[in-house]
Amino acid sequence: MVPPAPSGPADTPLADQLIRLSRRLHRAQRRHLEPLGVTPAQARLLGIVAHCAEPPRMADLAHRLDVVPRAVTTLVDGLEDRQAVRRVPDPGNRRVTRIELTPSGRDLVDQLRGARREAAEDLLAPLGDAQREQLSALLTVLDTGWSTAGSG
Repeated sequence: MVPPAPSGPADTPLADQLIRLSRRLHRAQRRHLEPLGVTPAQARLLGIVAHCAEPPRMADLAHRLDVVPRAVTTLVDGLEDRQAVRRVPDPGNRRVTRIELTPSGRDLVDQLRGARREAAEDLLAPLGDAQREQLSALLTVLDTGWSTAGSG
C-alpha cells in the first residue's frame, strides 16, 4: 500500500482551484490565439518586444522568456516570416542583433491583447460586477504580495 503524499500548502483545495483556473485560462487563450496564427510563445515574445523602450537583444529575449537562445531564434524566424518583427543591427555593436516590431507586428499585438481579453471574459463570464471588483482587489493583494516577497 502506497502512503498518501504529504499534504502542504500546494495541496490545498484553493491551490487546486487556482491551478485549474490557470489551465482553463491558458486553453481559452490558445483558442483565441489560434485564428491569429500565433503560438502562445510567439505571443509572449511579441508582448515583451512591445513593452521594451528600445528593441531588445536576442539574449535579452531569451532571458525574459526563460528559454535557450536557439528557441528565441526559432520564434523570431516564425514572426519574421509573417512580417511581425524584423532583425535590426545594434547601432553601438554591429555583432548584436535587436528585434523590433513592424507596423503589422504592432497591429498583431493589438489583436493579441483583444484575444487575451476575450479569453479572460470567457473565464469571468459567470461573475457579476461586484464579484469582479472583489476578485480584482484580491488578485491585486496577491500580486503585490508576490512582488514584495520576490524582491526581498
